Amino acid sequence: MATTDKLLDGFKRFKQTYFGDDSRLYASMKNGQPAKTLMVACCDSRVDPAILTDCDPGDLFTVRNVANLVPPCEDDNHYHGTSSALEFAVKGLEVENIIVMGHANCGGIRALWEGDGQAQSQFIHRWVSIAQPAKEWVKANYQQSSDAAQLKACEQRAVLVSLDNLLSFKCIRERVEQGSLSLHGWYFDLAAGELLCYNPVSGQFEQPA
Repeated sequence: MATTDKLLDGFKRFKQTYFGDDSRLYASMKNGQPAKTLMVACCDSRVDPAILTDCDPGDLFTVRNVANLVPPCEDDNHYHGTSSALEFAVKGLEVENIIVMGHANCGGIRALWEGDGQAQSQFIHRWVSIAQPAKEWVKANYQQSSDAAQLKACEQRAVLVSLDNLLSFKCIRERVEQGSLSLHGWYFDLAAGELLCYNPVSGQFEQPA
């Protein structure tokens, strides 16, 4: 378990690496971040996207939330943290790729899958209901499959729901149509240590070539 002392020691190593041994990377980013890829990932401590992809600081602009979900675009007076991050990434950073990365054994998707429709928490179940279409699709198409297979299918299908929701944002849809922005769906199987990418031709999550 990471104590605060362990975290502070980790920062000392980070500082030595990026501000002591070679400070060129951060020196080049003093006036802005160069990230051209937005990653929407889960809060789960096992699936840190920068660690999984071996990225340096500045490579990824990251949004992390429960179950790596993208809500549909809503124009109201509520607070929209994920949506504001999307807007900044697209309009401010002009990212060229948006990746939604789901993962195996996701607690948020399990809460959706096992929920009975009743309010079981103040925030979580309302949030994960964004992926309700994924649950309904799996219920209709995986009736004969095991519980584990159905849950995995729901985790993957939820990624596709988020990809669809991305297109409800005008700034994203326009750039996709112009060809200046690409959308990707990934799935990390943490038990197998495999990363799968969604192939829209086959309709499956597959190992990258």
